[in-house]
Amino acid sequence: MSLGDDFQGILERARGGDPLAWESLYRDLAPLVIGYLRAKGAPEPEDLLGATFLSVVRDIERFSGGEREFRSWVLTITHRRQVDEVRRSSRRVKEVPDSEGDRVPVGDAEADALERLDLASVRAILGRLSPDQQAVIALRVIGDLTIEEVARILDKRPGAVKALQRRGFEALRKFLS
Repeated sequence: MSLGDDFQGILERARGGDPLAWESLYRDLAPLVIGYLRAKGAPEPEDLLGATFLSVVRDIERFSGGEREFRSWVLTITHRRQVDEVRRSSRRVKEVPDSEGDRVPVGDAEADALERLDLASVRAILGRLSPDQQAVIALRVIGDLTIEEVARILDKRPGAVKALQRRGFEALRKFLS
């Protein structure tokens, strides 16, 4: 999940509208974004992935920095889209589809079930943490970001992020023992 020495060239080509450069950026970052969103329990992670990349496309001219800063920038956008969606969905009226609106499952049922079990396990474990602890651990573990990068994304001091991480891992250790 790294573009390495090619990153600056890919970034410049993406800014120029090169579809292959955009594909490279997407392939590199989409699994990271989806992983973060799933860990945070986003009900429609693919929709938020799309919203994230729309923002990236719109604002890429304002970005400056290297590959690590770009990943941090994209995860900042992802985090903000996820927070916005949580706020929006808490105000939304829930509708239950009628029998004609039910979806028919497609694909590999066994693989889908195993993925849901793994995802359900991760959500159940992370669900025992505060929302801030969940965000810190997801960004640190899934996003592989530094304390300082997480602090910028969450708009917190690095010391607060360290404390949230420590308390989160302590809670997880107790739960898993």
